[in-house]
Amino acid sequence: MTTYREFHRRSIEDKEGFWAEQARLVHWEKPPGKVLDYGRPPFARWFVGGETNLCYNALDRHLGARGNQKALVYISTETGEERSLSYRELHLEVQRAAAMMRSLGVGKGDRVVVYMPMIPEAAFVILACARIGAIHSVVFGGFAAASLAARIDDARPKLMVTADGGSRMGKVVLYKALVDEALALAKHPPSKIVLYNRGFDRAVRMTPGRDLDYAELRAKHLDAVVPCTWLESNEPSYILYTSGTTGRPKGVQRDVGGYAVALAASMKHIYCGGAGETMFTTSDIGWVVGHSYIIYAPLIAGMTTVLYEGVPVRPDAGIWWKIVQDHSVNVMFSAPTAIRVLKKHDPAFLRKYDLGSLKHLFLAGEPLDEPTHAWIADALGKPVIDHYWQTETGWPILTSVPGVEKTPIKLGSPSFPAYGYDLKLLREADAAEAAAGEKAVVAIAPPLPPGCMSTVWGDDERFVKTYFGTFRNKQVYSTFDWGIRDADGYYFILGRTDDVINVAGHRLGTREIEEAVSMHSNIAECAVVGVADSLKGQMPLAFAVAKDTTRLNSAEGRKALEREVMETVDKQLGAIARPKSVHFVSLLPKTRSGKTLRRSIQALAEGRDPGDLTTIEDPAALEQIRSALKTSTEP
Repeated sequence: MTTYREFHRRSIEDKEGFWAEQARLVHWEKPPGKVLDYGRPPFARWFVGGETNLCYNALDRHLGARGNQKALVYISTETGEERSLSYRELHLEVQRAAAMMRSLGVGKGDRVVVYMPMIPEAAFVILACARIGAIHSVVFGGFAAASLAARIDDARPKLMVTADGGSRMGKVVLYKALVDEALALAKHPPSKIVLYNRGFDRAVRMTPGRDLDYAELRAKHLDAVVPCTWLESNEPSYILYTSGTTGRPKGVQRDVGGYAVALAASMKHIYCGGAGETMFTTSDIGWVVGHSYIIYAPLIAGMTTVLYEGVPVRPDAGIWWKIVQDHSVNVMFSAPTAIRVLKKHDPAFLRKYDLGSLKHLFLAGEPLDEPTHAWIADALGKPVIDHYWQTETGWPILTSVPGVEKTPIKLGSPSFPAYGYDLKLLREADAAEAAAGEKAVVAIAPPLPPGCMSTVWGDDERFVKTYFGTFRNKQVYSTFDWGIRDADGYYFILGRTDDVINVAGHRLGTREIEEAVSMHSNIAECAVVGVADSLKGQMPLAFAVAKDTTRLNSAEGRKALEREVMETVDKQLGAIARPKSVHFVSLLPKTRSGKTLRRSIQALAEGRDPGDLTTIEDPAALEQIRSALKTSTEP
């Protein structure tokens, strides 16, 4: 048995030999001519000249051996619906969706925006895009119209696929209404919209000539046979937008071949999921976890994947464990926030079900605290593996690798660098490597391994400047996270180095939220910081300067204005970005050069020392922050 250290060392010292072996895990219609082309740093091209297709690897190649095996199990506790599709049935539905798109003029390289709830049709459309070489851009259904419009304008899609509505905690979200609003705002709207009608919106508006009904279109293509379009390994597979430190979202661009290989290897070495087994990932298809570990990786591995529409506590806090029991789930993947929610409920909900099939639970999305890690590991009696990665990487950076060696788990730690990642902890001041126990920036020496982002969509310069520009004299990829390594070599993630906050695993740029707050007509300026939250990891907190302060003279007026500001954020970005609270001050703490001291504000909000304040323009500004925070905590 290879040890983890040997496995990792080989992946760094013999990159080409190592990844050539992993490439055998997927189907190549045309074998790669070269494993790695790193002639234009920091851009890495993997499996150059090789031709493959993500949909073929996920579906077609399994039809002979497991055509009748369940491929997708859909469970909705919102509607009470359950559906199962075998590999053969899923293959047929994907071809129908592919034929629908082709009939609308969508082909290789065209973008398709997918704005859908957690329903099987979303998976059909995503896989159909991969099948015909179209580039999908899935937008999380919780984003508001303005955020959706910004993503439409960047991707410039030919087609958009949506639904009339979705449901969360029994509350209906009208998707089509948001889509219509976004299309009115967008400068480059798609020419066609395909709508899957679930019956949530009886007054759904269809624009003649533009809007088409999914069911009607599908009926015309029931017997469709659509062959796979073979793509060179480095052609784009999808765009997935992620928040940055500016208000403009970044379109993470992923390749085809490198991604297929990375996912196949991760199922074998990290998640230990094999053909015929079942994987239940509790994320949403709008996030990278949903792309990688609901849609693509389990199917590439020949597994059954569970698509769940619902929350962890409805109808009760045992629903996830009932799914594990009823569908003999072997591998489960969730987020620390969800476990913290479950921790508030009676553990009897967990003990009620037979979890004998479950091999381990993986958690990622935000740092996992030791008490939560200990609680769920004890409650399950199974290994609980914390691991760390990003939208940009597409698969884990730090993880235990039980498929290679079952290393001891250390509570609160995502263990070690995954194979392929030449991880460095670099001091912010001089880019020198940090010693054990020293806080530093988590960085990766390029080339980035297969499966990681290849660039920012339409903006190579932004890719280089954003991700490889942190250190002046060293071209390394910055994760923008602080970390430390203990004496035993285990890593711990300590939080962001930039102005991006992590709310229940969802990354939000504070600048985006500030822009949304400032859309209120009575807000002159504001500062938003992320503060520690016992349930969600972090929450945004806003400090705003009002233009007209008349309403702030009474508690009722302040509350009403705070409510209006929150509603403005909901409208611009969605409820996911709503601040925990909005505090009103007459000035914000700034340096003499005009830079807002966000780190000092954040420190005060978390009860920490605000640090060196010698450059502050007006010390009274910080006193106002202290006073506002104190007032908010008083009964």
